[in-house]
Amino acid sequence: MPLKVAFKGIDRYFERYYAKGARRRPVKIDFCEADVLDVFDEWRRATGVTGAAGSAGAAESQIPNPKSLSLPAHLERVLTRLTSARATGAVGAAFDALIDRVSSELETARSQAHGLRGAARQALIERLSALDAELLEQARRQVDEPGRAALSREADDELRAFRGGMTADAFARAHEAAVDRLVRERFNLPTIAFA
Repeated sequence: MPLKVAFKGIDRYFERYYAKGARRRPVKIDFCEADVLDVFDEWRRATGVTGAAGSAGAAESQIPNPKSLSLPAHLERVLTRLTSARATGAVGAAFDALIDRVSSELETARSQAHGLRGAARQALIERLSALDAELLEQARRQVDEPGRAALSREADDELRAFRGGMTADAFARAHEAAVDRLVRERFNLPTIAFA
């Protein structure tokens, strides 16, 4: 597990812990285990890395999410994260038109998502994937060349332990997914696509 992923899980636990108000006792690191494992699962889904380091077939294109959200809850969370990214200044003015359009489409989809079934639901899921790709492409354009090189090095560091058990093609896919995840993290962007 990449150390940065473990730190993010620990941070997530403490954010939730201190959101309940001031606390008097220190927290044992053992209490952070569930959050660390959740963040690691999210990282594995984002990069496509599975299995132990060095195991054969350590990359897959998709890992099922055991705690999948409902489509309406997913849309609500995405809208909240987009609004937060804009409000905190994580994204600049270059994102404004795209965020407005995506937010409008998501709001419309959210009002219909409760009753969507079959082909209509699949069409919405495909549209969410297209919007996700568009948002990610906009974010990639905002990263300059030195920033891209730094993100690529960071992705290499994260995947180093898994490199031995991966084919060159699987590593290339995992590396690209890791860079995309880091770009999302840099701009505090949600994953719009629904798995």
